[in-house]
Amino acid sequence: MPENQKPRSADVLVNTAIETPGVMDQLKAHPEETLKKLAEQSTQQVPAYVPDTWIYRMVVGSLGFVCIAVVVGSIGLAFVSDSSEAKIPDILTALGSAAIGALAGILAPSPSSK
Repeated sequence: MPENQKPRSADVLVNTAIETPGVMDQLKAHPEETLKKLAEQSTQQVPAYVPDTWIYRMVVGSLGFVCIAVVVGSIGLAFVSDSSEAKIPDILTALGSAAIGALAGILAPSPSSK
């Protein structure tokens, strides 16, 4: 099994059956009972999935920074503008909209978690 691939309970069951002395004899004599015991041991040994929350924190922080920078930049351009109606560049509007949409998509609960 490659190092980057998480162990599955089936892999753990097979490795336990092959590597543990006497298990093959027990499988031949009492296959059903032995497989149930191995399955119970295997599912207990597989670690639970732990998501990498640092990536999400970095993405949310970056998108939040973009939103704040767009708001501050737009306000700054409005104050610096000579005319009564400030022209905000379209790129600022696009960046702000995209960052807010991405934040909404990341922070919204997934439908499968209900």
